[in-house]
Amino acid sequence: MQAKLINEGPERTFALVFEHGDEVVSLLERFAAEQGLEASRITAIGAFERATLGYFDWERKDYERIPVQEQVEVLSLVGDVALDAGQPKLHAHVVLGRRDGSTVGGHLLEARVRPTLEVLVIDSPSYLRRVRDPESGLALIRPDE
Repeated sequence: MQAKLINEGPERTFALVFEHGDEVVSLLERFAAEQGLEASRITAIGAFERATLGYFDWERKDYERIPVQEQVEVLSLVGDVALDAGQPKLHAHVVLGRRDGSTVGGHLLEARVRPTLEVLVIDSPSYLRRVRDPESGLALIRPDE
């Protein structure tokens, strides 16, 4: 993965270019930790050779895993980075396009890039904190806490 700071203002903007074989979630979280990102928004386009998506099952309070074992286009990837237990945590949703034009989408759990993924990370000066929600079991953003 290559990274470049392209704006140094009230909001910092980074352009990240992932390469073939890069694992998206772990590299984004590592980048966020290295850069001290605590309240960022993310958008991306590109392609994956495979991915694992999730659909949150309210009764089980866990994600049903949706394996995608084929080359797909990343039609839309949007998300944020916020602190969870003091560490940057990625929360992203993705829509993937298949060869036949159909789509699959969900919470991004894991993905391998092929050939590239172009990501914009915009870091906000305000804080977004995640707090464990007792009803869902999820770490949800609570700006006021």
